[in-house]
Amino acid sequence: MRNLGGFMGAGYDKGRGSVAQASWLVVDRLLFRRVWCPASARAKILRLFGASIGSEVLIRHDVQIHWPWKLTIGDNSWLGAGSWLLNLEPITIGSNVCISQGAFLCTGSHDRHSPTFEFDNGPIVISDGVWIAARATVLRGVTVGAGSVVGAGALVTKDVPAAATVLAPSPVLILPTSAN
Repeated sequence: MRNLGGFMGAGYDKGRGSVAQASWLVVDRLLFRRVWCPASARAKILRLFGASIGSEVLIRHDVQIHWPWKLTIGDNSWLGAGSWLLNLEPITIGSNVCISQGAFLCTGSHDRHSPTFEFDNGPIVISDGVWIAARATVLRGVTVGAGSVVGAGALVTKDVPAAATVLAPSPVLILPTSAN
């Protein structure tokens, strides 16, 4: 049995002090995610908070970024509406990458063997020319190779080689049996 009351958060460095964290949370909720905030302003806001953002990056509304100072995005990349980058550890997104609507990139996890459920985090690298399609999930410690496609709804838990395609499992159709 776990003792979650003993959770210490070992192995996790937020990367900035409490003033920077609180400032980001206020700007994120009051300005950054709003539909009326221009995409060009979103890139500037992220840069002000320490993100490395390339040129011609399109960041749509309602994009959630946990800590901007742990984010790098190359040139000509897109973050679709409603995508969520839970970057407790660094997320590096290459150039010419499309992160589609509702995609989830999560660098955080917990050690299920730890009695206090301590963190077991890892960075994510999305290489150049990758498409992470709608509602796909990429988990901690994963590198997605250049030119790969992660299909809509797919779950990625291991590295993806260059030029690969990852598809979500096909749904199983269960038909009712006829009453005799």
